[in-house]
Amino acid sequence: MGNTAPQKQPGPANTRRDVHQLVTDTIIQQLESGTIPWNKPWAGGNNALPGLPANFTTGKKYRGINIVLLWCSSIQNSYNSAEWASFKQWQEKKESIRKGEKGSLIVYYDTIEKEVEGEVQKIPFLKTSFVFNRCQLVSYTPPVPEASTHAECLVNKIDTVEHFIHNTKAIIEHKDEGACYIPSADKIVMPHPEQFLETTSCTATEGYYSTLLHELTHWTGSKPRLNRTGGKKFGDQNYATEELVAEFGAAFLCAGFGIATIEKGDHAGYIEHWLKVLKENKHCLLTAASEASKAVDYLHTLQPKE
Repeated sequence: MGNTAPQKQPGPANTRRDVHQLVTDTIIQQLESGTIPWNKPWAGGNNALPGLPANFTTGKKYRGINIVLLWCSSIQNSYNSAEWASFKQWQEKKESIRKGEKGSLIVYYDTIEKEVEGEVQKIPFLKTSFVFNRCQLVSYTPPVPEASTHAECLVNKIDTVEHFIHNTKAIIEHKDEGACYIPSADKIVMPHPEQFLETTSCTATEGYYSTLLHELTHWTGSKPRLNRTGGKKFGDQNYATEELVAEFGAAFLCAGFGIATIEKGDHAGYIEHWLKVLKENKHCLLTAASEASKAVDYLHTLQPKE
């Protein structure tokens, strides 16, 4: 359609830059701007952002850290579509990218063959690529904003989420205390639903379910399930990674159900904490996001087959 290919993205696609550091820097930039890209990226009235990003041509949803990277791009550029594709894929669909638009970073693993002690082995390594959102197309027409009725549509019980959680057979007890997963007893403890209050960013119902899905993600990491090493104490690197797995897992699940995650109480302190963790370990993000997707996949395997 007479479209001129956008200029190549600077740096990562054409040099040997540290991809783990590049991804970490992208997330850190969002945190330093005061935004938590996995916390509540799809809520917010008429500027609501979409749920789980998917490739338009294949229909497959992105996984792991690519979900968070594309949420970051959606936040930064105010995209309201969850559809993404490469420049070539959009061309194959007879679509044109607007002049001057830049692609958004995603990462994937490739392999190279290398001879090790006389044996040819396939060595995995991380590569970068770029995709474009539907909002960047010449043909895209922004939808007419409508008054948000999101809170009014939610009731105290969301049947789809209730059935999903019930099918996991996780033991869940409600008490007058905080939320946690207790590995020794293999059970989840939650505050009573009436203890959750409505906030400016989400309803009490959304707060309840996002908290429960956070703990359910922790539940998947027990030894008889996915056997993640969760760390022994607060501040431990494995503990921080496991906590980020639960953050991502809840965010991915909530996006799939179309509900918002609960806003953190000490927003600034929460951001400061994760900035410190990510700056100390550039591998934490990709590991946590990958494990979160595995946790979500595992929970879906527990659902009855249709």
